[in-house]
Amino acid sequence: MPFILALDQSTSATKALLFDSSGQLVDKTSVEHQQHYPQPGWVEHDAEEIYQNAIEACRLLLQKNRPVAQEILCLSITNQRETVVVFEKGSGQPLHHAIVWQCRRGSALCEELVRAGYDELARTKTGLRIDTYFPASKLTWLFDHFPPIHEKLQSGEALFGTMDTYLIYRLTHGQVFASDYTNASRTLLYDIGKLRWDEELCQLFKVPFNSLATVNKCSATFGATVLGGVLDHPIPICGIMGDSQAALFAERCFRPGNAKVTLGTGSSVLLNIGEVFQLPIKGIVSTIGWINVASTAYAFEGIINYTGAVIAWLKDQLGLIAGVEETAGIAAAVPDSGGVYLIPAFVGLSAPYWEPNARGAIVGLSPSTDKRHIVRAALESIAYQIKDVLVEMMTEAAIPLNVVYADGGMVNNRFLLQLVADITQLNVRASTLPELSALGAVLSGALGMGLFGSLEELERLPHGYIEYSPAMEPAVSEKCYEGWKAAIQRVL
Repeated sequence: MPFILALDQSTSATKALLFDSSGQLVDKTSVEHQQHYPQPGWVEHDAEEIYQNAIEACRLLLQKNRPVAQEILCLSITNQRETVVVFEKGSGQPLHHAIVWQCRRGSALCEELVRAGYDELARTKTGLRIDTYFPASKLTWLFDHFPPIHEKLQSGEALFGTMDTYLIYRLTHGQVFASDYTNASRTLLYDIGKLRWDEELCQLFKVPFNSLATVNKCSATFGATVLGGVLDHPIPICGIMGDSQAALFAERCFRPGNAKVTLGTGSSVLLNIGEVFQLPIKGIVSTIGWINVASTAYAFEGIINYTGAVIAWLKDQLGLIAGVEETAGIAAAVPDSGGVYLIPAFVGLSAPYWEPNARGAIVGLSPSTDKRHIVRAALESIAYQIKDVLVEMMTEAAIPLNVVYADGGMVNNRFLLQLVADITQLNVRASTLPELSALGAVLSGALGMGLFGSLEELERLPHGYIEYSPAMEPAVSEKCYEGWKAAIQRVL
């Protein structure tokens, strides 16, 4: 039985995972890396530390599974999107810490470009909005503050890429400088309709065109690796996907109208819109869902800043709960939130409002309000934000949506999942499969290696989930949602 090794390079850690040929997780290990905060609002990672952690995670995992080492078909990679690193050509040594997707240092430039009218240019080509969430403005900042780095990129002495590109380059000892379509589509430099790097946008952000990686299908082979000497024989690197798109793929959202929401610290809502790029509307973005040997899919995406993080806020800042597992019981102790709405705009409102200057609020307080109502309102805020995004998506895509798939750390909160079903009035299928981002990359790699020949074959693999159906009357649900929209307007 062949096995597939996966690397999941996330914001907080790098995991090595072992899957069997049916997509079942066999074993995993994880190594955390340090978070660097040079200034308020800035976030960096040491890319060299991440590479060494990737090798160490693979070593530890294969040490525990020695008999499997000779049976590994390939290595697949999924990664934190939008994090970017500049590194030396040849050695692959980083020339600066990786600048993380959370980092806001490009905000001033983005505001300047939006005022100058460039947002529409970016939207029509990349499907994205000009925002420092994406790497382009952070690269410009780096060039302006460290001119020698820009000079090395211009002369060909240096290269840059998202974390998949960096890991592939290091793992192949500089033999392969490439990315996949999902990661390229998140840079604000890639024309996702024409499937090519855009010279006009590169000039706008001062990015040398000769420093751009080759872009391949998610299921392509990206060279071979011995994992820094962990293996005694090379294995192909096959199956590369950004983490959110990989989760969409792992959920088998293969048809237009299939949607998923990842319930993590924040949330990414993705809706498969088919094989043709559609321009996004104001509140959401368009992206490449995947391009592999079996199919092409574009997607609408809504990014929500505060979902799981609002529960952490209840615990760490307010002290209302001792642990996240308490929220379901506390919230269920009252029949409703008593008219209380919690707007978690702690760093502004994200999709579909995109109002960075909004701030959080709790509205509708009365003398009878207690912590149970606030905890329930916090959970309800997650469901309302998901509905906000889905309403925009369904309106724009004109695609009927009956089911939304859910994954991430909060799918074990059954009370929350029922709320999402009630508020959205959709069936919610909460995945019971672990590590969906890694699984998505693995399934893409399995396609590329010929282990499976079609999406239909992938659909027949085990796909466990718990289904939640709306239990709230539609009229009651709509009345609650109207209250949420009124509360949002007060914040705006």
